Amino acid sequence: MHPWLFCADDGSDDAGVVQGWAALVMGVLAGSIPWYTMMILHKRSRFLKHVDDTLGVIHTHGVAGLLGGLLTGLLADPTLCNLFLPVTNSQGAFYGGVGGAQLGKQLAGALFVIGWNVAVTSIICVAVNAVVPLRMPEDKLLVGDDAVHGEEAYALWGDGEVYDSTKHGADETEHGGRAAVAPVATPPN
Repeated sequence: MHPWLFCADDGSDDAGVVQGWAALVMGVLAGSIPWYTMMILHKRSRFLKHVDDTLGVIHTHGVAGLLGGLLTGLLADPTLCNLFLPVTNSQGAFYGGVGGAQLGKQLAGALFVIGWNVAVTSIICVAVNAVVPLRMPEDKLLVGDDAVHGEEAYALWGDGEVYDSTKHGADETEHGGRAAVAPVATPPN
């Protein structure tokens, strides 16, 4: 659902200018194309392998948003455009006529936003990096950023975490007198 929201929202308010069937098509594509780029293309692309995007933000926001804009340029209904948009003769490319111009506008807008984001984000990163490093040293990354800060995000029993009844909410007398999970030795720091 999350990528669909970016497809729908970033598509120049396409919720008002596309028919119901087109919104369904956009929803299916917004669910499958960002998934494909994140789960398959990201792992195969030499460039994307170097992008530190653990949350898939590029795919969820960027790909789905770009998809929404382009699909609006293809699927915008002329009648709905005349009802909701101040610009006359707007329509998607699938409706023929001047529809190709709308697709071109959507593409130009998307390229401008991508360029703006790259430029402004680069400036911000260079400024921040002048004050504090943006990335941890490799030795600390191997330990994990959560461990470096003394946190236990996503620690599962058996992954180097010692079972602690005060932390995990059960004592050793529960479950028939034995611990629910066997203690695991913590590796030396």
